[in-house]
Amino acid sequence: MIDLNEKQLKLDKRYLRMAQVWAENSYCKRRKVGALIVKDKMIISDGYNGTPAGFENICEDETGKTKAYVLHAEANAITKVAKSNNSSENSTLYVTTSPCLECSKLIIQAGIKRVVFAEKYRIEDGLDLLKRVGVELVHVE
Repeated sequence: MIDLNEKQLKLDKRYLRMAQVWAENSYCKRRKVGALIVKDKMIISDGYNGTPAGFENICEDETGKTKAYVLHAEANAITKVAKSNNSSENSTLYVTTSPCLECSKLIIQAGIKRVVFAEKYRIEDGLDLLKRVGVELVHVE
Protein backbone atom coordinates (compact mmCIF):
# COMPACT_ATOMS: atom_id res chain seq x y z
CA MET A 1 0.00 0.00 0.00
CA ILE A 2 1.36 3.44 -0.99
CA ASP A 3 1.45 6.03 1.81
CA LEU A 4 0.23 9.61 1.39
CA ASN A 5 3.70 11.15 1.73
CA GLU A 6 5.08 8.91 -1.01
CA LYS A 7 2.10 9.72 -3.24
CA GLN A 8 2.58 13.46 -2.64
CA LEU A 9 6.31 13.24 -3.42
CA LYS A 10 5.52 11.49 -6.72
CA LEU A 11 3.07 14.28 -7.59
CA ASP A 12 5.58 16.94 -6.55
CA LYS A 13 8.25 15.43 -8.79
CA ARG A 14 5.82 15.23 -11.70
CA TYR A 15 4.76 18.88 -11.42
CA LEU A 16 8.39 19.96 -11.01
CA ARG A 17 9.29 18.15 -14.23
CA MET A 18 6.46 20.03 -15.93
CA ALA A 19 7.81 23.33 -14.55
CA GLN A 20 11.25 22.40 -15.93
CA VAL A 21 9.73 21.82 -19.37
CA TRP A 22 7.92 25.16 -19.07
CA ALA A 23 11.24 26.88 -18.27
CA GLU A 24 12.39 25.98 -21.77
CA ASN A 25 10.05 28.74 -23.06
CA SER A 26 12.30 31.38 -21.48
CA TYR A 27 14.51 33.48 -23.75
CA CYS A 28 16.91 34.18 -20.88
CA LYS A 29 20.43 32.83 -21.39
CA ARG A 30 21.86 32.94 -17.85
CA ARG A 31 19.09 30.96 -16.17
CA LYS A 32 15.80 29.54 -17.39
CA VAL A 33 13.16 29.24 -14.65
CA GLY A 34 9.67 27.77 -14.87
CA ALA A 35 6.76 27.90 -12.42
CA LEU A 36 3.34 26.28 -12.07
CA ILE A 37 0.60 27.08 -9.59
CA VAL A 38 -1.46 24.02 -8.71
CA LYS A 39 -4.67 23.90 -6.71
CA ASP A 40 -6.75 20.78 -6.10
CA LYS A 41 -4.51 18.82 -8.53
CA MET A 42 -5.27 21.31 -11.28
CA ILE A 43 -2.74 23.67 -12.89
CA ILE A 44 -4.28 27.14 -12.52
CA SER A 45 -1.33 29.18 -13.79
CA ASP A 46 2.13 28.96 -15.28
CA GLY A 47 5.05 31.24 -15.90
CA TYR A 48 8.67 31.48 -16.91
CA ASN A 49 11.24 34.23 -16.53
CA GLY A 50 11.35 36.82 -19.27
CA THR A 51 10.60 40.37 -20.32
CA PRO A 52 7.15 41.98 -19.89
CA ALA A 53 4.61 41.75 -22.72
CA GLY A 54 5.48 44.09 -25.55
CA PHE A 55 9.25 44.08 -24.86
CA GLU A 56 11.86 42.39 -27.02
CA ASN A 57 12.64 38.86 -25.85
CA ILE A 58 16.18 39.67 -24.73
CA CYS A 59 16.79 39.21 -21.00
CA GLU A 60 20.47 40.18 -20.76
CA ASP A 61 22.34 43.31 -21.76
CA GLU A 62 25.51 43.28 -23.90
CA THR A 63 27.63 42.50 -20.81
CA GLY A 64 25.50 39.43 -19.95
CA LYS A 65 23.81 41.07 -16.94
CA THR A 66 20.07 40.43 -16.53
CA LYS A 67 18.02 43.52 -17.37
CA ALA A 68 16.28 45.10 -14.38
CA TYR A 69 12.80 44.76 -15.88
CA VAL A 70 12.96 40.99 -16.45
CA LEU A 71 10.13 39.24 -14.58
CA HIS A 72 10.75 36.10 -12.58
CA ALA A 73 8.76 32.93 -13.33
CA GLU A 74 6.88 33.14 -10.02
CA ALA A 75 5.84 36.76 -10.65
CA ASN A 76 4.63 35.85 -14.14
CA ALA A 77 2.56 32.92 -12.80
CA ILE A 78 1.08 34.99 -9.94
CA THR A 79 0.15 37.95 -12.16
CA LYS A 80 -1.33 35.56 -14.72
CA VAL A 81 -3.58 33.92 -12.13
CA ALA A 82 -4.57 37.41 -10.91
CA LYS A 83 -5.92 38.16 -14.41
CA SER A 84 -7.96 34.95 -14.44
CA ASN A 85 -11.04 33.84 -12.52
CA ASN A 86 -8.93 31.51 -10.37
CA SER A 87 -7.70 32.07 -6.83
CA SER A 88 -4.24 31.05 -5.70
CA GLU A 89 -5.40 30.90 -2.07
CA ASN A 90 -4.09 27.67 -0.44
CA SER A 91 -2.35 26.55 -3.65
CA THR A 92 1.10 25.07 -4.29
CA LEU A 93 3.78 26.80 -6.36
CA TYR A 94 6.20 24.54 -8.22
CA VAL A 95 9.31 26.41 -9.32
CA THR A 96 12.58 25.18 -10.76
CA THR A 97 14.70 27.56 -8.61
CA SER A 98 13.88 28.69 -5.07
CA PRO A 99 12.20 32.12 -4.88
CA CYS A 100 14.00 35.40 -4.26
CA LEU A 101 12.89 37.86 -1.58
CA GLU A 102 10.68 39.90 -3.95
CA CYS A 103 8.90 36.83 -5.32
CA SER A 104 8.46 35.49 -1.79
CA LYS A 105 6.53 38.64 -0.88
CA LEU A 106 4.21 38.02 -3.86
CA ILE A 107 3.82 34.34 -2.87
CA ILE A 108 2.71 35.37 0.63
CA GLN A 109 0.28 37.99 -0.66
CA ALA A 110 -1.15 35.53 -3.21
CA GLY A 111 -2.07 33.10 -0.41
CA ILE A 112 0.17 30.31 -1.71
CA LYS A 113 0.71 27.88 1.19
CA ARG A 114 3.29 25.51 -0.25
CA VAL A 115 6.39 26.00 -2.41
CA VAL A 116 8.15 23.05 -4.06
CA PHE A 117 11.46 23.79 -5.76
CA ALA A 118 14.29 21.86 -7.42
CA GLU A 119 17.37 24.06 -7.25
CA LYS A 120 18.36 26.25 -4.30
CA TYR A 121 19.19 29.81 -5.31
CA ARG A 122 22.48 31.09 -3.81
CA ILE A 123 20.66 33.82 -1.82
CA GLU A 124 18.20 32.27 0.62
CA ASP A 125 16.47 35.33 2.10
CA GLY A 126 13.31 34.50 0.12
CA LEU A 127 13.15 31.07 1.72
CA ASP A 128 13.78 32.60 5.15
CA LEU A 129 10.81 34.96 4.69
CA LEU A 130 8.51 32.14 3.56
CA LYS A 131 9.56 30.01 6.55
CA ARG A 132 8.85 32.93 8.87
CA VAL A 133 5.18 33.08 7.81
CA GLY A 134 4.69 29.31 7.79
CA VAL A 135 4.68 28.56 4.07
CA GLU A 136 5.58 24.89 3.64
CA LEU A 137 8.86 24.53 1.73
CA VAL A 138 9.79 21.33 -0.09
CA HIS A 139 13.21 20.94 -1.74
CA VAL A 140 13.08 18.11 -4.27
CA GLU A 141 16.47 17.40 -5.82
